[in-house]
Amino acid sequence: MTTELVAADDAAAPAPDRGLTPRTARRLAIAERVLYGAAGTWAAVGPLTDVPWWAHGTAVVTGALSGGRLWRHTARQDGPGLLLATMRSLPVLGWSTAYTAGLLAPVIHYPNGWPMLGAALWTAVMIPMAPWTRSRGLKRAIIAQVPEYADQEETALVPARPAPTTYEGHLRLMWELSPSTGASELCRIHQYDADRPDFEAVILAPAGQAVPATVNVKSVAAVFDVPPAAVTLQPVDGYGPGRLAVRVAPTVAEDDAKDQGLERLWARRVSGPGGMLPGMEMVDHRIDEDRIRILVEADDDAMIHLPRKKLARALHAEDPELVMVETDGMARGVVTVYREHPLINIREATAEDLTMGPDGLIRIGLRHDGRPFKMALYSPELGGLTDLAVGAMGSGKSVFLLTVLAAERISGVISLVADAQSGMSLPEAKGRVRHFGAGIAALGATLAAACAVADYREQVSSANGWGSFTLGSPWSLVNVTLDEINMVLGEHALVPPEFRKWVTGMIARLQQTGRKFGFGIRFAGQSIHVTDLGDAEKIRANAKQGLVWMGRVNSNMTQSMASDMVSDGTEITPIRPFFGNVSDELIAAWDGKETPPGPVTAGMAWGLQGGRAVLMRVFKALKKDKTYPHLISLFETAPAIPGFTPEEDRIFQAAYADSLAAAEHFLAGESDDEDGDGGGKRKSKRPGPPRTSAPAAPKSLRDQVLDALADGETRRTREIRSEVGVGTPDGPAAGSVDNALSKLAGEGLVVRAGHGSWALAPTP
Repeated sequence: MTTELVAADDAAAPAPDRGLTPRTARRLAIAERVLYGAAGTWAAVGPLTDVPWWAHGTAVVTGALSGGRLWRHTARQDGPGLLLATMRSLPVLGWSTAYTAGLLAPVIHYPNGWPMLGAALWTAVMIPMAPWTRSRGLKRAIIAQVPEYADQEETALVPARPAPTTYEGHLRLMWELSPSTGASELCRIHQYDADRPDFEAVILAPAGQAVPATVNVKSVAAVFDVPPAAVTLQPVDGYGPGRLAVRVAPTVAEDDAKDQGLERLWARRVSGPGGMLPGMEMVDHRIDEDRIRILVEADDDAMIHLPRKKLARALHAEDPELVMVETDGMARGVVTVYREHPLINIREATAEDLTMGPDGLIRIGLRHDGRPFKMALYSPELGGLTDLAVGAMGSGKSVFLLTVLAAERISGVISLVADAQSGMSLPEAKGRVRHFGAGIAALGATLAAACAVADYREQVSSANGWGSFTLGSPWSLVNVTLDEINMVLGEHALVPPEFRKWVTGMIARLQQTGRKFGFGIRFAGQSIHVTDLGDAEKIRANAKQGLVWMGRVNSNMTQSMASDMVSDGTEITPIRPFFGNVSDELIAAWDGKETPPGPVTAGMAWGLQGGRAVLMRVFKALKKDKTYPHLISLFETAPAIPGFTPEEDRIFQAAYADSLAAAEHFLAGESDDEDGDGGGKRKSKRPGPPRTSAPAAPKSLRDQVLDALADGETRRTREIRSEVGVGTPDGPAAGSVDNALSKLAGEGLVVRAGHGSWALAPTP
């Protein structure tokens, strides 16, 4: 509180009517009682004396006028105002009634003693009651309890008073009406925020007096009906005891109480010696209406470690899904505790969301904290990227893929799509992308045609000395999307091993050099492990540069993908099928009841990018008549489908037609080969891989080791390593070769021929 607050005009507003002082009230009561004694004596003897008629008439008319006035008050007032009017009319009405009864006694033959007894009774009641004097104190009490009666007209027996129209006016009125504030005033009122009741002011005593001792923290809290903790009193710098600075801040006090409670809870349950995560210190926090955010920093000798379930337990969260964690993988992290799950409600995508920026990014959904979740269609520095989309049936994987494909069309990216499930997973994309292949054979043919175009671009780039890809100069970006890839490369895929090798080889071809010519690749399936996708190490490395969208899958796969892709220490937990509170479900189980399932979590996923994990949800898409009309309309936002150059298109079409025919023929299990003996044709049950212009499938490390020993000579380990390419840029690691030799020895295919020497096992 600064002296500037009170340096301006200190003139006090006129003091309100404080009623009678005790001394004045005593004098008025004495005078009133003397008057009642004289009036009572006259009411007893006056009617029996011989006085002029007008004297008797005056007594009667006075009572009638007083009764009429009281009647008018009953029509205009009720409650406190009527009580005051009645109390002040009582002496006149009683006296006039007693006097009139004395006048009528001879006429109606009352005994002469009765009128005198009535006058004596009136006098006996009025003298101790002193109603006029008491009405002044009653009026003061009524104004204190019901301030609006201070605004009534003078005829209502309460002095006129303007009603406060501002917050400051109400504060001054509350101060003036409190008996503990004495004659002091509340001035220089400053409200901090129009939406909050907190304010500061100066208490000003009358000139030459000190602020009353009755003004303390408790009395001020009582005046404004706030907790004592919300009140602060202190002297005003540069002034004497006649001024006192006051601060009344109930909302600040409430926030402080919450802050202190959260800090104590964190220190006791999380970071303290007996906490669940010692050393994870709270350095700052923010309490909002729907969430609490906590900035955490690990001790200098510790790495950041914030497991969600332990935090939920420590912070008394009812459901671990309400606790979100993000870290930098080293020292700092942000913990967010929500009141309800933030991703239950989500909007639909717009064309603006799906328009790629110069950085190659689009918005495909929202993060848990409401910020947009972005993914890259390509990288200006790296070219084409590798993406993985994994999700069980009903997880929202198809909506994710369709949203990305719509973004590619809107952004001028060529989409080559192959759906191994006969086109059933992505029917909305058919006819709305540059190429759509349905079935396992079409998936292989799509890859072969993409490789053929990549070969063409490689030849042109080599001839021109280009070492990297520039968007639109001269070619468009091409992204190959392979849906339900697990039907071809999965552990239980029903395809011949030769076909799988062929597909794996082409994937490796695009992985190795395709990005340099503007080719990206996207895998999607219900249960993808990186080891299913050919060269696991390269795919893992490339996927870290792109996006892994991991929806609802089984927990084993969750942990496997997390260990492969996440390096910031974030705890990846499986996504449940429905939103709901685990605590409510447990209580229902205890009570033997059932809880209805909440909204489905379709579209919610962990987004793994650059070694970090973020919980997000894809923009909403509602299904109607077995399709997604909103996504279809987003496709149609761009009237033209991006396509190849004429030469590229010719190459793609020719390669696709040749490869599709060869793949279908191969998968049918039949081929026509020349019979060496009779010159005729015979049917082979299993032909070789399709003969196309696509690169041949690369040999596995196991096969390369066997080829190195195929001449029957004994080779030392270092010679085998050199033979298979250890030490070259794309070669395997030395440890991988040693592991392969050990496995082959276990299978009985190679034998040790001395220390550090190997040879093929002899043929039995």
